[in-house]
Amino acid sequence: MVSGHDLELALDQVRARAAGPVAGVFGPDTVTWGIDREAVIFLGAGRALLLQLAHPWVAAAIAEHSKTLADPIGRFHRTFDIVFAMVFGSLDRALLSSRQLHRRHSMIVGEMPQTVGPFAAGSRYSANDIPSLRWVHATLVETALMAHDLVLPPFSLEERERYWIESRTFGALFGLTADDLPADWSGFAAYTAAMVRSETLTVSPAAREVAAQIFGGARPWLRPPRWYRALTASLLPERLRAGFGFEFDARDKRSADNALRWIKRIYPKLPDRLRYVGPYQEALARLRGESQPDWMTRCLNRAWIGRPQMDVRGKG
Repeated sequence: MVSGHDLELALDQVRARAAGPVAGVFGPDTVTWGIDREAVIFLGAGRALLLQLAHPWVAAAIAEHSKTLADPIGRFHRTFDIVFAMVFGSLDRALLSSRQLHRRHSMIVGEMPQTVGPFAAGSRYSANDIPSLRWVHATLVETALMAHDLVLPPFSLEERERYWIESRTFGALFGLTADDLPADWSGFAAYTAAMVRSETLTVSPAAREVAAQIFGGARPWLRPPRWYRALTASLLPERLRAGFGFEFDARDKRSADNALRWIKRIYPKLPDRLRYVGPYQEALARLRGESQPDWMTRCLNRAWIGRPQMDVRGKG
């Protein structure tokens, strides 16, 4: 378990490695900024969520404590708000977001309603459990890079190593220490491959229900388009795709391939103002000494995080 004391020790390490009070934890010269600034990372959002749901403890926590089904857009905004504040916020904003996430997680505890995979009915789960946090962290790190490489030139092995070193700092914002995470990129790749093979990832009835509501949609106007559902299915390991009940036939493959072909053609030609996410553009404005982002960045922020400015929020 990550206690409040554990988190503060991890945040001491974050401060020591941070780019600076204004630049934040990472800064403009990092691989992390180069990946997470791209709007195309949204292509992987469905995959990351489903991989998280494939962990029975995570699925139980979401099913019993989250407003995902009642407010899927709010869930999207809250997730990106946390991640982007950690990545693109000022140092104070990133640390504040880390503490808020830990406090929120500290209230998410419960018991497994039924046996799923290696997790017995009645076993206790907690959102601040280290193995669960390690898996959620891994899904965010791996999927962001995967979505980037779907559309843009893939990163070299050296850049992947740099990205993983930076991702260990990102993990510290969850309270994960160096001992909790693989030492290098190859170790991280081995960890994710082992998780996919293991019974630890077992799609529970609760996970299938959440996935069906999000991707099937009781409300058609919120249902992702066919090409996005097909692309998400194609990015899942086959075992988990079957567990969620996702079909991926020839028509789905054509839909995903056609969408990717058009995105690869159009996306690199977009102006930076449309291509890069609002929180990244706000961070650049902060580095230029501007007191607040301009109107277009505020509009982009509303789309990504549900509010116009990332760095304005009460202390806590």
